Amino acid sequence: MKTRTFVIGDIHGGLKALKQVIDTMDLLKDDTFIFLGDLVDGWSESAQTIQYLINFSKKYNCVFIKGNHDLLCKDWLVKGESSSLWLKHGGVETIESYRLINKENKIEHIRFFEEMDDYYIDSENRLFIHAGFTSMYGPEKEFYKSNLSWDRTLWEMVVALDINLSEDSVFYPKRLKLFKEIYIGHTPTTDLGSLLPINKANLWNLDTAAAFKGKLSIMNIDTKEIQQSDFVYELYPDEKGRN
Repeated sequence: MKTRTFVIGDIHGGLKALKQVIDTMDLLKDDTFIFLGDLVDGWSESAQTIQYLINFSKKYNCVFIKGNHDLLCKDWLVKGESSSLWLKHGGVETIESYRLINKENKIEHIRFFEEMDDYYIDSENRLFIHAGFTSMYGPEKEFYKSNLSWDRTLWEMVVALDINLSEDSVFYPKRLKLFKEIYIGHTPTTDLGSLLPINKANLWNLDTAAAFKGKLSIMNIDTKEIQQSDFVYELYPDEKGRN
C-alpha cells in the first residue's frame, strides 16, 4: 500500500478533538503526519497536547511546523515572558495546563518547541508552512523569519483575487508558482463562512477554527479526503476557548 501523508490544521490545545479524529483512523506504521502549527493556546489541554504529540511522534513519522502561538509558548517556558497579547489569546489557559506538568516534561517540551520547523518542503515540491511568506523567492529567502509564523498576506492575496487565472497569465501570483501545492493554517476558514478546509489556486488552508467555534481537520494530501472532529467547543463545554 502506498504510504500516506496527512496534514493537520491548528489544534490550539484541543487534545480531545485531536484524539477523536486520530482514534477513528486506521493508522499505518509508515504514515506521515504534518502538523501546521498553533498546537497550543485556547483550550485547557495545551501542555497535554504537546506531551501527546511527543509520544505520537515516537510511533509515526511526524513533521511539526512552528506556529506563532508555539513561539509565544516557548518564550514563556524558556524566559518566563508572557505578553498581555498572548495572555488574552490563549496564554492563560496554556499556563494553567502546565501546572500539571513536571519539570522533566517541561524540559522535554522546550526541546520539542525548539526543534519545530519553520516550514517543510516535501519530495514533490509541496510547501507546508503555518502562515505564509512574502519573498518572491520562497520562504528560505524571507528577510523577516517571523513572517513564516505570522504573515497573512499569502492567504489574503488568494482570497482577494479569488484566483481563476491560468498559470501562464502575467497576473498569476509569482509566489504560488514556486510550489506544486501550499498548505497553511493560521487564519480560520470560518472567516469566509466555511467549516471545511478551503482550496484556492494551489493553496489549501487547514485552519478550520478549532480554537473558536469550528472543528479540527485532518486531510490526506493525495486523495484530499478530509476527516474532522466534532465542534471543539462541544468537547469542552465548560470552557470558552478563544471566543
